[in-house]
Amino acid sequence: MEEEPPSAKAEFLMAIAGPISSILLGLIFLVIRTIGMLGGWPLPVNAIFRYLSFINWILAGFNLLPAFPLDGGRVLRSVLWRWKNNLRWATRIASRIGAVFGFLLIFMGIIQFFSGNFIGGIWWFMIGMFLQGAARMSYQRLVTRQALEGENVRDFMKSDPITVSPSISIEELVEDYIYKYHFKMFPVVERDRLFGCITTRQVKEIPKAEWQNKKVSEVARKCSNENTIDPDTDAIKALSIMHRTSNSRLMVVEGNKLVGILALKDIMKFLSIKLDLEGYEK
Repeated sequence: MEEEPPSAKAEFLMAIAGPISSILLGLIFLVIRTIGMLGGWPLPVNAIFRYLSFINWILAGFNLLPAFPLDGGRVLRSVLWRWKNNLRWATRIASRIGAVFGFLLIFMGIIQFFSGNFIGGIWWFMIGMFLQGAARMSYQRLVTRQALEGENVRDFMKSDPITVSPSISIEELVEDYIYKYHFKMFPVVERDRLFGCITTRQVKEIPKAEWQNKKVSEVARKCSNENTIDPDTDAIKALSIMHRTSNSRLMVVEGNKLVGILALKDIMKFLSIKLDLEGYEK
């Protein structure tokens, strides 16, 4: 989810909907199987509906474990949230419980593995690792959101970015810009108008023998929602775009004019200092 639920009640209803759906599906498939048995349906057909009923109930039971971020863990967080009216505290407690469940699954996986159930043991171990990682990341994501709340791109951007001309060669780009400034992305600007951007990933796709004859304008990527952002955009949204596109730098634009560069490392530096000063528990 891009945002946290607006209230404890909203999270409870969202979280409980999944397990209830699985339970209802299990009941529906069980009823269909019963009808099939009474109606003399072929045995394989009845077996399929029996399996579907069973697997939905197993899924519901697993998701109801009070291990955040499973649905049961979210139900637990909503209860803790409602009790203390403190989302961060509730998330921290629920995440710790989720991590404990993850450790237990890992331990069970190790026991299963050395008991001879190799495949089952590996599955238990992998699920436990996933649950531990997901619990930890969910809390860190919430802390990040709250620390950056109210901040926008303008607060972090560099207003004097290094730009390149679309008329220079790839060889000039590499020698005079990439090797000199050590950035992986450069805005391409022509007569104060933003042409696009070029990245080291794009340069790597061109054979080195062609660098001297190929122009930046032939390779540069046009502006899009994946590499540009408005200066008044929320910092959380900027982080989301960076995560989705794997871009560590975004061009900050107003109209067709480049006004700055937003770098992931600048946001991270601010975040680290704020977490340290304000005593957020990591």
